[in-house]
Formats: sequence, C-alpha cells, structure tokens
Amino acid sequence: MTPGLQPIIPVILSGGTGTRLWPVSREAHPKPFMLMPDGQSLLQKTYLRAQQTSGADRSITVTNRDYFFSSRDTLQQSVSDTSGCVFLLEKNGRNTAAAITMAALYAAEHMGGPSLLLVLPSDHLVGQVEAFAEAVQQAAVLATQKRLVTFGIQPSRPETGFGYIQTGEPLHPGYTVSRFVEKPDLATATAYVQSGEYLWNAGMFCFEVDTFLHEMGLHAPEVLSACQACYAAMRGQTGGSGQGLEIPDALYAQVPSISIDHALMENSDQVAVIPADIGWSDIGSWTAVRDLTPGDADNNRSNEDSIFIDSQNTYIHADQRLVATVGTRNLIIVDTPDALLVSDADSVQDVRQVVSLLKQKQHPAYQLHQTVARPWGTYTVLGEGARYKLKRIEVLPGASLSLQMHHHRNEHWIVVSGVAEVTNGENVFRLASNESTYIPAEHKHRLHNPGPDPLVMIEVQSGSYLGEDDIVRFEDIYGRTN
Repeated sequence: MTPGLQPIIPVILSGGTGTRLWPVSREAHPKPFMLMPDGQSLLQKTYLRAQQTSGADRSITVTNRDYFFSSRDTLQQSVSDTSGCVFLLEKNGRNTAAAITMAALYAAEHMGGPSLLLVLPSDHLVGQVEAFAEAVQQAAVLATQKRLVTFGIQPSRPETGFGYIQTGEPLHPGYTVSRFVEKPDLATATAYVQSGEYLWNAGMFCFEVDTFLHEMGLHAPEVLSACQACYAAMRGQTGGSGQGLEIPDALYAQVPSISIDHALMENSDQVAVIPADIGWSDIGSWTAVRDLTPGDADNNRSNEDSIFIDSQNTYIHADQRLVATVGTRNLIIVDTPDALLVSDADSVQDVRQVVSLLKQKQHPAYQLHQTVARPWGTYTVLGEGARYKLKRIEVLPGASLSLQMHHHRNEHWIVVSGVAEVTNGENVFRLASNESTYIPAEHKHRLHNPGPDPLVMIEVQSGSYLGEDDIVRFEDIYGRTN
C-alpha cells in the first residue's frame, strides 16, 4: 500500500457457475474452484493476488451459502491469518450491484468508512501480478479523489465476448470514462481496437466505501435501500475469523437484480479507468483454458499425458484416463469420471446448452461430480442401480457428519482405514479397519472421525429411494440442520 493511502480491503465476488466450462465446472463445484495447470484454483489465485496487491490481512467474500465451506478452505490454504476475513452468504444471488453494496455496508461498519474496496471477481486469471499491483496503486490514488475506478484491459485482439470502455479525458493517472458499451459484433470490435480509445471491461473496481455508498444513493437508491434493510436484519450475527454471515433471503429477494455497471458505473460522472496490461483472462470457455497450455508442432495440447496421431489443433483435458485421438481436427475433448465433452473448438460457447438440457432432464451431472466435497470431507459414488448405491466416504480428522436419519434407505458402513466413532440409534461405539455396522431406515445416526488420520469407509445404500435429499438433520456442527 502506498504511504498515506487508506487501507485497501479486497472484496471477492464468487457466485458464478461457469456453465461454459462443463463438465469440470458444475453447480455444486463451480468455475472458481477449477484447478489451473499449476494446481491452484481460480479462487485461490484470487485470494493470493488480493493479498499481494493490497497488503491487507482482511477481506470480504460474497458467495453462495452452498460454497461457504469450500471457499473458507481455499482461503485458509491461501492466507495465514483469516481473523479479519468474513463471508457474506447469499442463498440466491441478486447480481453484482447487490453483492458489492452488501460488502460496502459491512466494510463501513466494521472496517472504517474511509477504507478503499478492491472488488475482484473470483474466476479471472491475472498472469502479471506485479503489473496488476501497480495498477491497483494507481487506482487507489484516483479513489481517494472520490472517483469510482474500474480497470480496463489493453485489448490484444478484436473480441466479441467482452464489453468495452471508451476512454475520455486524461487524468493523472488514468482517464475519465466516456462510455461503457456492450459486447460488439466483429466489425465494431475491430474498429474499437484500431482506434486505441477502447479497453476491455474486466469487471474489477476500486473506490472508497463512503464514495460508493453516496453514488449508489444518487443513482441506484432502490438497490441501496433494499440492501440496507437486509444488512440491518443481519446485525445480530457475529462474523470474523473466516466465519459466514447469512444474508436474509426473503429481504434479499426484494433487492433489484442488476449489474453494478448498469446500476451505477454507466450513470455516475465520477467514473475513471486505469488501463492495465496484466495478462488477464476471464477463463470464459474451454478455448481460454486450452490456451494456457503450450501446443506441440501441430498445435495439439493436453493437461495430462495423451496421444495424438494425425491430429491438429486438438485439446484434451482428462482427469483419470489416457485419451488418444486419431485424425482429429479443431476439437476440444474434456473427460471426467462421469461425463465426456467433445466439441468443435469454434462452438465451445454453446456448451451451456448442454447444461440447460441436463437441468431440464434433472440429470445429476449438471450439479454434482462423482466425487462431492462436503464440510467434513468427500464422498465418491462408485456405482448405483435399482435400489442400491455404493459410496466411498472420506472423513477428515476431527470432522463429523450430522446426526441424521433417512426415511427410505438402509445403510451398511464398512471401515477401510482409520477409526470411526458411530452413533447408531441409542448406541455409540467405535469401529476399526475391516469392521462394519448396519443402520436401518428411520434410525438416527452419526459418523465421527476421532483419530489423527483420514477415515475411509465404504457405504452401501439399499432402499426404494436413494436421493441425497432424503436426509433429516437433527444436529450439525456446520449449521445445516433442517
């Protein structure tokens, strides 16, 4: 942080599902949690970048409540001290104007009104962090002058998938914003790039808390007042130390669902832009992921060992299996344990249509992977059929599943490794490797790992209905009771 400037508080927006990146991105494991070629997720990279550029040990993350535990785990992997970090949890998102306003209201009360907010989407990639840090410091200078600052990316090509910002009068540093424009056609995008007056709209911002709330009151008072009502209803909750604060859903549903660009940035006369050449990508499609990996002589690329024979411009993303291509041209192939995508590279924007069809059919592949993360660990569906399902369950040391009951299924638990503390009806006992227990339907039960090592077990379900929604929770250390 530049001496003399207010503290910079990162605000991380983590709500999108990334349907164009199916089958890796799914509703329960969305785009921010996707691993990049270096093994870090986009969300982890965002937390690391936020800390490097702001120097802050505090942050506000606005995310869906279903992503809270995964997001908190990612934060703890990225930042050594999370005591000044908080999560604002939406049940149903209301777009970026609402999310940023809720973060600003929290910051105004708990982090000091003069603070600067640095708003960062959680699903972007920035390859040149030092250049981004320099751009943030330039933005901070303008923000202290009561400007609402956005970051404009220097365009490297005509791009029809991004919005654009037209620069106006020069400032020191940056420019005023002449106008925001929506995604153009190719001819218009080409003219924009050739003019030198237009930048890509990256959706990142920097401004003083008080300035932002004042401008929202002028240009989007209905959003501000509805968010203030939500925030007033949240005041009894305690936050900090990486904890989550629930945004009341009934009140939040009354907040207009509108982007921050439409609500404020396009209307305020205090908007400025900092041009930034920072190696930015929004990772909006599989071609963007493909381009992160160097190609061979025929421009074939792969995230793992793959075989290409007489193939050109083919990308393979495979999790567990060897994939070989013969005679392919211009393909994107994404292989996961339970779903396979094969797409022409020029049609990857249409992958979202696959997700729409899966939703219509209520097929679980739009929402869940074969391995599903839970606050206590993971479960993997090994197989299923009529009246049975087989799972591998891994429980982290010290973690517990909820005290629960199922109406329609019976369960057999077999310990593979570790020690299980089992509540089965009125009985509490321990099981070691190769020991098992049977839990009939309608019995209250709980699984706890009391040991220092992960507990691995096999669960065999049998019954008339085996859906994940057949769970009645009575007690839960993660706040998920019915």
